[in-house]
Formats: sequence, C-alpha cells, structure tokens
Amino acid sequence: MATAGTRSASVMTVLRAGLTVLAVAGLGIDAYVHFDLAGNYAPIRTSTLSQADLFRAEAVVSILAALVIVVRARRYTAVIAALVSGSALFVLVLYRYCNVGKIGPLPNMYEPVWFTEKSLAAIGEGAAFVAAGLLAVLAERRHHVQDK
Repeated sequence: MATAGTRSASVMTVLRAGLTVLAVAGLGIDAYVHFDLAGNYAPIRTSTLSQADLFRAEAVVSILAALVIVVRARRYTAVIAALVSGSALFVLVLYRYCNVGKIGPLPNMYEPVWFTEKSLAAIGEGAAFVAAGLLAVLAERRHHVQDK
C-alpha cells in the first residue's frame, strides 16, 4: 500500500519529468527557429559578426542547455537552461520593440514585426524559461526537504 509520502514523491517525479520535457521542447523550438532563420540574417553584420552568426550561436547554446538538463538534472543545470531561454526571450523582445542600434561588435538587430517563426521562438523560449525556473525551484525544495 502506497503511503502519502510515496505518492507525493511520485507526483513530484512526474512533475519534474513534465517540466523537463517542456523545457527541452522549448529550447529545441528555439534552436530550430534560429538555425532555420540564420541564413536570412547574414547581410545584417558588423565587421566582426553577422546576425546569422549570433542566430547559429544561440541555436547551439539552446541545444547544449537542453542536453545538460536531460543528462544531469540538477538545480544548476535548470538555472543554466532558464538563463539561456530567458536571455533569448529578453533579446527577442528588446529588439522587437527597441531600436538599440549597433553595440560594439553586435549589429543592429532591430526588427519591429512579429511573424510566425519569431512568435514560435518567443513561445518556446518563454515555455522553457518558466519550466526550467520551476525545475530549479523544485530542485531547491527537494534539497531542503532532504536536509530536514
């Protein structure tokens, strides 16, 4: 017969697994969109970097963040995934609404429109940010409960 503690542990395991899947899916969507769109942004560049370079780097970092939370599910890996997805969402929204201009080696990436893939990236990044943030909180909670 299952005790309340075992049921609670089972629910938490399922919750963590679901949040991990959501974070990985969101990061995967982000990576796909950035790889898919990168070629379109090659002309937007400085002497050092193009927006395509930045898009490809973002895609690779998103894939790595997704892999680390699958391979090593810890609080710090969830925080890494939350930072990657949250910063990507921040930059997407920033350059959608603000004409920041060129900053050092970064080209001016201002694009004041929403389109399907940009919206998809924002949804993926947002979902990954929330899910990874909750994973970090749940991991912290688990350590506090185990310490008692």
